[in-house]
Amino acid sequence: MIKEYCFTAQDLDKALLLGPAYSIAHLLNNKKYALSDFDVFEIHEAFAGQVLANVKCLADEILCKSELDLDKAIGEIPIEKLNVHGGSLSIGHPFGATGARLLTTAVNRLQNENAKLGLLASCAAGAHGHAMIVEAC
Repeated sequence: MIKEYCFTAQDLDKALLLGPAYSIAHLLNNKKYALSDFDVFEIHEAFAGQVLANVKCLADEILCKSELDLDKAIGEIPIEKLNVHGGSLSIGHPFGATGARLLTTAVNRLQNENAKLGLLASCAAGAHGHAMIVEAC
């Protein structure tokens, strides 16, 4: 079940490919979830370094305070729970259907791993972001 979702947009010159960090921060801040609440993480990447940059942004207190208007860092995504079957580069980045691929992968992982909550995120057009929380039924 889709619990929550959001879309964000940033200045392209300032936040190129960091949409997932902005959208995850917005979603977690507004709904009072913590990264520790999630069993499954799926983040779309344009390339591997981009996912790592977003993960680092969420853990960086200075960036979270100055750019995301938060009181503290969101925290660290556990790498062992992130894109465990690979990401968009290895599983697929179907033009116009990346979100469906992310959602399908996250929901299947919830079921196969007997997990409860998943967090997925993606970027688009350079500085847009999307994040979604899904829950196993």
